[in-house]
Amino acid sequence: MSEPTLDILAIGNAIVDVLAQADEAFLAAEGLEKGAMRLIDAEQATALYARMGAGREISGGSAANTLAGFAALGGRCAFIGQVADDQLGEVFAHDIRAQGVAFDMPALAGGDVPTARCLILVTPDGQRTMNTYLGAAQYLPAAAVDEALVASASILLLEGYLWDPLEPRAAMQRAVRAARAAGRKIALGVSAVFCILSHRADFIDLIERGDVDILFANEEEVLALAGVDDFEAAVAWTAARVPLLVTTRGADGAIAVQGKERVAVKAEPIDRVVDTTGAGDLFSAGFLAGYVEGRNLEDCLVMGAVAAAEVISHYGARPEADLKALVAARLG
Repeated sequence: MSEPTLDILAIGNAIVDVLAQADEAFLAAEGLEKGAMRLIDAEQATALYARMGAGREISGGSAANTLAGFAALGGRCAFIGQVADDQLGEVFAHDIRAQGVAFDMPALAGGDVPTARCLILVTPDGQRTMNTYLGAAQYLPAAAVDEALVASASILLLEGYLWDPLEPRAAMQRAVRAARAAGRKIALGVSAVFCILSHRADFIDLIERGDVDILFANEEEVLALAGVDDFEAAVAWTAARVPLLVTTRGADGAIAVQGKERVAVKAEPIDRVVDTTGAGDLFSAGFLAGYVEGRNLEDCLVMGAVAAAEVISHYGARPEADLKALVAARLG
């Protein structure tokens, strides 16, 4: 078996985020649950966009954000995701390549389905309420998965959000088979509670089959996955089924459980939370960067916490500061 030439290959939604500030009265008027994520259709996206305040367009997508952070930390990575042949598709492709991530997917032709966009309303406390129109992202075909590319990466990273549409789900299932055949590791980010509620049986099936080596989930997500109300019981249930469980807990830090080893770290201090968009994505980036370097679990968690702290200090889900320098200052 040949040595991998990539550290991570990720499959996820190719999305451009449109961020705007909003107060809680606006959320209430729109019938939105603060801090939640929902899927919307084209008509809803058009209507909400018209009522939002002035927005900033910044490339996003959970797995793509993770790769942007991972590349900033020196990792070798590539992304598979579907954009359309339109302006936002060009923005996404330019941004991810400029951040050092290989992206060679042809755009979806035809013009009927636009590139995905996520309308993000950020309240003064930094919480983000996400309204996602999947557009072209939900038409990622299984044929887009290059099995040789999958085999070239040490880790295949799957984005839970993309499990919802049928075509991308088939693409990820093909990638899982290719990764397993090549003896590579598979990481899964479950992405959101609604993904688990919709596809809990599928995720558990992946886990029980041994097709998840690293599982990323926040506190609410691990509770939903385990189907219990107690955090420690949820961690015990999940950690017994995956080789490595990484769970973030917001301001309470994060834990990692690998076999009998359990490590916890505190959240990194920050002067002000500006926008929590991408916090979990960048945490995964930092953790995986440490993981591929062979660092211990505590260092991996600290690297994740450093990357997450950087991204919540500004608008947008991609890093702006020098993550390598921040990690070096923290860990030496």
